[in-house]
Amino acid sequence: MPLTLPSERAKHRSGIKLGRVLVVEDEGLISETIGLALTDEGYDVVRAEDGRAALDLIHQLKEAESSGSFGMGLSVSQLSNRSLDLIILDLMLPYINGLDLCRLIRREGISVPILMLSAKGSETDRVVGLEVGADDYLTKPFGIRELIARCRALLRRHHQFQVQPEQPAIKYQDIALYPQECRITVRGVAVSFSPKEFKILELFMSYPRRVWSREQLLERIWGPDFIGDSKTVDVHIRWLREKLEVDPSNPTYLVTVRGFGYRFG
Repeated sequence: MPLTLPSERAKHRSGIKLGRVLVVEDEGLISETIGLALTDEGYDVVRAEDGRAALDLIHQLKEAESSGSFGMGLSVSQLSNRSLDLIILDLMLPYINGLDLCRLIRREGISVPILMLSAKGSETDRVVGLEVGADDYLTKPFGIRELIARCRALLRRHHQFQVQPEQPAIKYQDIALYPQECRITVRGVAVSFSPKEFKILELFMSYPRRVWSREQLLERIWGPDFIGDSKTVDVHIRWLREKLEVDPSNPTYLVTVRGFGYRFG
C-alpha cells in the first residue's frame, strides 16, 4: 500500500497539529519510525513509498488547495484541510528517484521545504541535493532527535518567511523582486527561484553594495541552528548567478569580494 496515514493513537496529546509532513521513503521500517516520531511530536504525517506515488499525492493536495475542495477523512482524495508544510525525501526511490522528484517539485513552483535523506554522504552528493532544490540534507544513519530538530528548524524558518509584512517591489536596474508574490523578473522575464535563492536575493537587494560573509548569510537565511558547512552558500550563489547574470563567469550583480564574502551591485 503506497500511501498511509498515522493511526489515531499517534495523535498529538493537545489535538493540535503543528504541520503536515510528507515522508517519502521506500524502506518500511525507516518510514514507520520517522512517521511515529513526527506524530508523537504533534505533526500530521502522510507517507509514500515511491516517487510516483508521492508526486500523485502532491498534485492531489495542490489541486484540492486551489479548488478549495478539501475534505475530512483518511482517504488520499480526502486529506484534511491543510496542504503540505514539509517533505522528507529519500534519495533512492522506485519509479522516480529523490533528485528527479525534487527537480519536478521545484519546477512546478512548489516552495514547501524539502529535507533530503540519503546513505550517500559525500560533499558532492550533498551539493547535488542542494542544487536541485533541497533545503537541507541528512545522511543515513541518523538520529531521530536530529531529524526532529532539523524539521522544526525548516518549518520555523519557512513560516517566518511566509508571515513577513507587506513590502513594495524591490528593484535594481533590470531586476525586480516582488516579496508578497514570491516573484522575480530579470530583464522583463519571470524567472523561477527556489525559496532559499529568493530569500538570499531579497536580502542582497535590500542592502545593495553591502558585503555579506558566508557566516552572516548562513545566520540570516539558514538560521543559527543550521547544521552544515559554508559551501552551501557558494552553491546557492552560483545558481543565482546562472539566473541573474548575462555572463555568470563574469558577474556584475553578485560580486565576490575576496577574503570577505559577496555583495550585490
